[in-house]
Amino acid sequence: MNFDKNFSKIFGIIGGLKLPKFIQNFINNQYVKFFNINMSEFEKPEKYNSLNELFTRSLLLPRKFDEDEQIFISPCDGTCLSSGSTSQGMAFSVKGMKYSLKELLGTAISNKELSLQYDFANIYLSPRDYHHYHAPCDMQILSATYIPGKLYSVARSWLKKVDELYAKNERVALKCKIRDNKILWLVFVGALNVGKMKFSFDERIQTNAKADFTQIYGYENLYVKKGERLGNFELGSTILIIGEKDAIEYNLFEEKELKFGDSIGIIK
Repeated sequence: MNFDKNFSKIFGIIGGLKLPKFIQNFINNQYVKFFNINMSEFEKPEKYNSLNELFTRSLLLPRKFDEDEQIFISPCDGTCLSSGSTSQGMAFSVKGMKYSLKELLGTAISNKELSLQYDFANIYLSPRDYHHYHAPCDMQILSATYIPGKLYSVARSWLKKVDELYAKNERVALKCKIRDNKILWLVFVGALNVGKMKFSFDERIQTNAKADFTQIYGYENLYVKKGERLGNFELGSTILIIGEKDAIEYNLFEEKELKFGDSIGIIK
């Protein structure tokens, strides 16, 4: 097993440790201070019995968002690193660095679908962000594809030096159907220190695991409503949104700070 996966596994174990309360309180408060985390929507740091509980904190109150079915919302907190349209099956992670949809999605995309053009958006979740992810619109989940890989950091500095990083890291691709039967992929990319990616609709999906082969889970009649929780990262990572060309008119730009529930586009 490679170093990055071993390191992330160890970090996950340490994050799950429940230390004596006074030590845990100190660690939690230092973590919040170091990453400048706004805790106004969450319990106080002292309420969490481990770093992992703090990483995966839940909102005290549900976020409000525009419920109009045409409004496409951010599935998570984070920063938009890049958005645009694919060209010859390639998208940009950051300016000047590309990744291949074929390599990224593997069996989750057919050869026929690869011939089409798509719009994409990449959202980076930092260690300070709320780590749960939600449905950006009403949709039907057709399949989930787990693809094993590395666990490189997904910070901008690494994206600039590792070619096709997103297509090399461990990831889970949800293939979904949205309004007017348009196809949308939500790709959850693992990263250094990410203990696991969890999915509330299917506990069979195991990440940062020993599996070294692609695993495909198909679903019938699995519908989720906009804003419904899909799962969570343990620590920060990246979500890629890939949809049919012009299916969504995005309101995004590089370095735009996002919160889950923000309106980021209109479904046409």
